[in-house]
Amino acid sequence: MFMMFAMTSDSVGEIIKEVKREFDVTNTQASLMHSFPMLGIALSGLFLGFLADKWGRKKTIIFGLFVFASACYGFIFDHVFVTLLSLMTLSGMAVGIFKTGALALIGDISTSTKHHTSTMNGAEAFFGVGAIIGPLIVAYLITQGVDWQWLYVLAGGLCTLLIVIALLIDYPTHQVDAKVTKRISSTSSFALLKNPYAMGFSVGAFLYVAAESAIYVWMPSYLLCDASSVNAVYHCYTEGVSRTLAIYSVTAFFILRALGRFVGIWMMHRFNWALVLMLFSIAIVLCFVGGLLGGKQVALYLFPLSGIFMSVIYPTFNSKGISCFPKHEHGTVAGVILFFTAAGAAAGPLIMGIVSDFFGGDAKYGFIVAAFFATILSLGLVYNFIVNPTARRLAVIEAQEYGGQEKI
Repeated sequence: MFMMFAMTSDSVGEIIKEVKREFDVTNTQASLMHSFPMLGIALSGLFLGFLADKWGRKKTIIFGLFVFASACYGFIFDHVFVTLLSLMTLSGMAVGIFKTGALALIGDISTSTKHHTSTMNGAEAFFGVGAIIGPLIVAYLITQGVDWQWLYVLAGGLCTLLIVIALLIDYPTHQVDAKVTKRISSTSSFALLKNPYAMGFSVGAFLYVAAESAIYVWMPSYLLCDASSVNAVYHCYTEGVSRTLAIYSVTAFFILRALGRFVGIWMMHRFNWALVLMLFSIAIVLCFVGGLLGGKQVALYLFPLSGIFMSVIYPTFNSKGISCFPKHEHGTVAGVILFFTAAGAAAGPLIMGIVSDFFGGDAKYGFIVAAFFATILSLGLVYNFIVNPTARRLAVIEAQEYGGQEKI
């Protein structure tokens, strides 16, 4: 599921280039291809995240997959810009449903809070694989003269297969007291907005995704030598290696991010998660600032390199945030964190697009905004490492939900 979702969402940078050419829209308008689906994820995460706790994981996942597949098949019938935006928004709402179910399921199969974190990194690693496959498929379709919309049709077919698999698999028993289940509703999500643990990790997720999305949404535009020339867009990279990297920069970023997440499964079992996140966030800031000060020739290397350091941050935010709550609330808190995640993914590129348009369409100015988000995130993670505000809470949940006192 994570891989399938990433195939579509993380291909948006390549899709935006085609949309700008095909529909003759501005950076701000083109960024809606990313912002609207993220808005759909955000709203369904906040208002429908409770379904995983109320309906159970299996029913929620199957329902979300069904809606997603329906939206994907809709791409066959219409190529109008507004219609495409509507279908992408609907697909985003579906993702918010099945992903909260999947995130809650990870808690059901985990044996400790540390196991939860490593399992989350494993799931997100497959998201990283999908992020590699998606842009490659879009690039191949375009070179073959096939519309990029067929990526969604392919994802719809994979989604249909996932529905069949989900129907056949036995899920872990999710037992909740009937009185607790009756109280679960969308208001449960709003109650969590007052919780410092839910909000702390949610704000962190917002800042991280706002910075990360700059890479896969706007890096292809930033690295262009001549945005008006379709055939010579990378002519300023004279060496063969540099030109190849410019063409496949997003893929390089996703490969490094995926590899980092697989390593993160091992890393989070052995190292202090707060220390790792602090050091990696500082490295992200250095990559962004170095790429901006050094220009396109330096950004060509530093922007994709940031994928290594971004790899473990979001899965760990998700895991530790969810692990601060009892299992019967995992779906709801996952929805809240997902809301802020998608809000960051929607607002970040949109703000970057608006700022870039204000300064004449140069994507460099959007990346200055992204560097600001990354800097605020880094400062927050420095505070998290020094103060360690979640240590006691995670220890309590470890004892209550997992039957042990594992060192957090």
